[in-house]
Amino acid sequence: MSDNQWFPEIMYEEAEEGLSSKIPFIMVPKEEVMPKVLFVFESRETGEFEPGPSGEKLPILEMDLHQYADMLHLKEGLTPELYDEVRICLGLEPLQTAAEKGRQITDNIRKNISETIS
Repeated sequence: MSDNQWFPEIMYEEAEEGLSSKIPFIMVPKEEVMPKVLFVFESRETGEFEPGPSGEKLPILEMDLHQYADMLHLKEGLTPELYDEVRICLGLEPLQTAAEKGRQITDNIRKNISETIS
């Protein structure tokens, strides 16, 4: 990491009509690399309040730290069996099953396009 300590910033694409994608992105400077793990605080109001600097009521927040790992690094570092266990734990299908379903979707799209063109 460079001396100016770059920190990833999670952003969302926005169009004039509002949010155009629900998938966020991180702009990574040329001299940096995408983090293997992201640490994100979950912030929730507790329903309780405390006095602010001017006596106003400020909500009390509960903060919980979460960690998100890059699946590419897990795929490269784990055995295929353990990687599939992680995928299943996260609610994903085993890699081979997901890849086959993806191929079927792609094949159906190609078939529909070729039928439309013909």
